[in-house]
Amino acid sequence: MGNSYQDSFARVECKFLLSPEQYEGLMPKILEMAAVDEYGRTKILNTYYDTPDYRLIRTSLEKPVYKEKLRLRSYGVPEGDTRVFMEIKKKYDGIVYKRRVSLSCAEAEKCMREGRPLPRTDHPQIDREIAYFREYYEGLRPAMAVSYDRVALAGTKDPHLRITLDENICWRTWNLRLSGGGEGKPLLSEGQRLMELKFERAVPLELARRMSELGIRKTNFSKYGMGYKQYITGKENESCQIFFLHPSYQTAASRAKASFSARSVPC
Repeated sequence: MGNSYQDSFARVECKFLLSPEQYEGLMPKILEMAAVDEYGRTKILNTYYDTPDYRLIRTSLEKPVYKEKLRLRSYGVPEGDTRVFMEIKKKYDGIVYKRRVSLSCAEAEKCMREGRPLPRTDHPQIDREIAYFREYYEGLRPAMAVSYDRVALAGTKDPHLRITLDENICWRTWNLRLSGGGEGKPLLSEGQRLMELKFERAVPLELARRMSELGIRKTNFSKYGMGYKQYITGKENESCQIFFLHPSYQTAASRAKASFSARSVPC
């Protein structure tokens, strides 16, 4: 990936869950205004970092005006020297901001695992933001791996329009290294896709009209959040370890489960 990558994003993002029928009905309209980008179909792998009591994702699920996450992302299954992204994702008042740096998978995972500073990159301001994030949220550890297959499209009429379609979304709380690939438990039903529209001002009118005809409605859907909810409500194999490095964190996980069960947390 080298150094030729976009390190900062600020845009509106809206999410929609599509049934197989809605997907088939919508794609002709999408292809009238957007084309599949140069990467085509991509396997995206993420490791989300959180505190032992899941402070970040529990806060996110409460739908505050401001929320943030830290994740390590790769495009395809990485090897030790593969360049990956350490990324802070923030959302404030409906606008999504992303700040990221690129470094090797091996050094990123080792530094995060051992609590050591990350190597400096060509983006010192973002380096400092990530360092502050790690200092502020004490005890950050790998919490969940999330993977999916993505097809991304870029607007041919509107250069600011970007559409992504994700399927085979899986999560796991074991083997949290990116090299674990797409292993995990499914979040969606067979044939479902998660569509994200990313734009600067508004969804193109002709696309919005077709979505309305097909009964496609905006939804709140966090992949990490949904995986956490499935885990915490016991909709998976209870023998799974939360942290592949620190089994002692099972006590913290039990407290998190008890806290979650005592209240209703919105998606």
